Amino acid sequence: MQYPLISEYVDAIRSAEDNFDKLCNLRPVLDNNGNPVMSSGNFAVVFKMKDVKTGKLYAVKCFTKEQEGREEAYRQIADELEFVQSTYLAKVKYCDKELFVDTNGSDDNEFPVLLMDWVEGETLDKYIRQNINDTYALEMLAYNFSRLAMWLLPQPFAHGDLKPNNILVQHDGSLALVDYDGMFVPAMHGQKSRELGSPDFRHPLRSEADFNEHIDDFPAISILLSLRLIAFEPSLLKKYGAADRLLFTESDYCDLSSCQLLKAVFPSQITEVNTLVGLFTIASIYETLVNVSYQQLVVVKPQKQIEDKLSTEVTAEDLEKGIEDEFGIKYSWDGKRLLKGINVKKYKIKEGIKAICNGAFSLCSSLQEIYIPNGVTMIGNYAFLHCDFLREISIPKSMTNIGNRAFEGCSSLLKLSIHKGVTSIGYSAFEGCSSLRAISIPKGVTSIENDTFSDCSSLQEVSIPEGVTNIGDRAFWNCVSLLEISIPKDVTNIGKWAFRGCKSLQEISISKNVTNIGNSAFEGCGSLLKLSIPENVTSISYCMFGGCSSLQEIYIPESVTNIDSRAFWGCSSLREISIPNGVVNIGEWAFRGCKSLQKISIPKSVTDIGDSAFFCCTSLREISIPEDVKSIGCNTFYGCRSLLKLSIPKGVTSIGNSAFSACQSLLEMSLPKDVASIDNYAFKYCYSLRQISIPEGVTSIGDDAFGFCSSLHQIIIPSTVKKIGTNPFSGCKCKLICNSPLFKIVDNVLYNADMTVIISFLSDTAKYVTPDGVTNIGDSAFRTCRSLQEISILEGVKSIGNCAFKNCYSLQEISIPKSVTSIGDSAFGGCPIHRIKIPKGNKTKFKRLLPNYKDKLVEV
Repeated sequence: MQYPLISEYVDAIRSAEDNFDKLCNLRPVLDNNGNPVMSSGNFAVVFKMKDVKTGKLYAVKCFTKEQEGREEAYRQIADELEFVQSTYLAKVKYCDKELFVDTNGSDDNEFPVLLMDWVEGETLDKYIRQNINDTYALEMLAYNFSRLAMWLLPQPFAHGDLKPNNILVQHDGSLALVDYDGMFVPAMHGQKSRELGSPDFRHPLRSEADFNEHIDDFPAISILLSLRLIAFEPSLLKKYGAADRLLFTESDYCDLSSCQLLKAVFPSQITEVNTLVGLFTIASIYETLVNVSYQQLVVVKPQKQIEDKLSTEVTAEDLEKGIEDEFGIKYSWDGKRLLKGINVKKYKIKEGIKAICNGAFSLCSSLQEIYIPNGVTMIGNYAFLHCDFLREISIPKSMTNIGNRAFEGCSSLLKLSIHKGVTSIGYSAFEGCSSLRAISIPKGVTSIENDTFSDCSSLQEVSIPEGVTNIGDRAFWNCVSLLEISIPKDVTNIGKWAFRGCKSLQEISISKNVTNIGNSAFEGCGSLLKLSIPENVTSISYCMFGGCSSLQEIYIPESVTNIDSRAFWGCSSLREISIPNGVVNIGEWAFRGCKSLQKISIPKSVTDIGDSAFFCCTSLREISIPEDVKSIGCNTFYGCRSLLKLSIPKGVTSIGNSAFSACQSLLEMSLPKDVASIDNYAFKYCYSLRQISIPEGVTSIGDDAFGFCSSLHQIIIPSTVKKIGTNPFSGCKCKLICNSPLFKIVDNVLYNADMTVIISFLSDTAKYVTPDGVTNIGDSAFRTCRSLQEISILEGVKSIGNCAFKNCYSLQEISIPKSVTSIGDSAFGGCPIHRIKIPKGNKTKFKRLLPNYKDKLVEV
């Protein structure tokens, strides 16, 4: 089977609700740029998906290459893992013909997918590099992997491709295995392995015949030894490691006696290292550890330093040693940390507590009141996540840190008092607190992190203190009740989507020290009236003011050199704008839908104007295009119906699809001599266009290029034209002159040179008979010929193209000869045909060619 391209899968996943069969509740999770979150490998691409009914996250794996036996293998794997209860493995389900994909590379359009539980985390190698200076984290990683190995190796199945990229470290440090393409299960006994794994992690003698429950033994001990060595001496990773592996290489496995790493670390002062080296040697000789106890893989769990005991992380050991109060709330043995709460309505936290740990009251949906005593310094990550009925909370003066997602989804929270001692508020800390109306951020806070107040839909007042330097991505996204905000002088960065969807925001003051404003920062601020951009900003970024429908005034400083795509899209109240000298680029859709824009000054520095830049600027009357612009892109001035005059620079060489389509007031146009092509629909619906000069040098005129230019008096086709698209003069009544030797005009009908193909019909006549020699009536050739009432097609014509007579509103009768073998789609669409004359004995044939006109067929 041929599989789709990744880009084709992306298009299908974007419309998941329409393209999935049984998984139609899934929707793609999007990144900051609005693209599906995904990763790809040699044989597949994996998308992060969310079930809209349950909120659960899944990974959907879509295959890009064929692998023999994959379907049956995954059925066997799913059967084996169905009753395996382990946090190390994700549930999998193979779904055949599940996803519809519109692809050009295959005759099929329904393809299989693999559905897996989503595992959130970093790959093992990335985690190591992020924590290379944290000895405890590295020691815990080795410990956790030893626990995984002791669980996995005695199992009757094997992963088959153990390597860092297939091992994820979750937020709590626990490990999970992903990518089960090479997995072995008991039902596969006697089969050959489908893949052998990475050379830097497999036994050098392993072949496809080696496919059993012991194929993980060698890579497991190799990885475990590497992790223990890195934890002991992190510098080993820089000396012996690489981006795609840990410490050992394929060449090391082939000759351990020459391995420089082993010579450097063995014998070791650490007993565990010596034991692991011994096991590594055994696995190297015998390819398995079946003759030794897997318990020898044990690595002693490291002890945290005393200063780490106030961490908000909760381990299994913490819970085991913890002490419960009379309500069932669990505290640490030393009474300093609240480890785990339960779903109560009211609760008073005990005195002496220093930290409320991660997830302590997460999803406690009945919690309405909680008292936090003075002395608590930290609220951990997602500590009160989705406590839906929590209405009020007071943060004590001892507090210094509020963790990530601490109060996310507390939709009933009305009042929140944060003491001035707080210096850190984590990302998404108050995301979705949709009842919160006002908040004052303490002076010690220096950054408003990503999503901090995202979707606080009732928030009306926010006080941001001096000292804040950063407003993160989506910080106030969808705060639809926010009326005004002042950005302090120390802020230098306003992140992507920072105020997106703040539709009530009427006024915002931006500090002059801001140097960067991210994509879509003010998109959808539909009440914003005016704004001044600081002098240090160099780019009006993607969709920065998109959908700001009330924006009337904006100041753009001289420092700006780029106006990105969709920058002012949908600013329907903007009447005038001055673009500073120095701007070189106006991006796609930059002013699309600015229907009140009457005047815009484009400086000489501009060299590029993107597609649809002024699409439907319906009030724009005049514009000057700078001399250095080389092309007029697709839809650039589409729908600029008030545009009276436009001068195209002499350096322009191409005019894109629909570039001036529907410029209904445009009277005349002179095209530069260097223009080589006039693309599809370039001047379609320019009803007032009376005169246009097509220069010598133009080689192609696209489909419907001058369609419905009903005021044109004359069109001269230059001698250089080699290609003419589908009926470029549809709906025109002008005189047509052709100087190209490749085409011929007879009675104002355009043919190819030998008059075998009718390309465009411009005659204003009621009846028409095709000339002798014509074999083909081209696509849209007679389209919208309103006067045509009757046509006779002579014997010899073989085909009638798509839409050939579409919308010929007066056409009542047509004669079609026996020679016709093909009639295109909508050939007579919109025609009030009373009868179609056909030769006797051909009714069956024409019923097939004209299924919608069976009752109109008359044999003569």
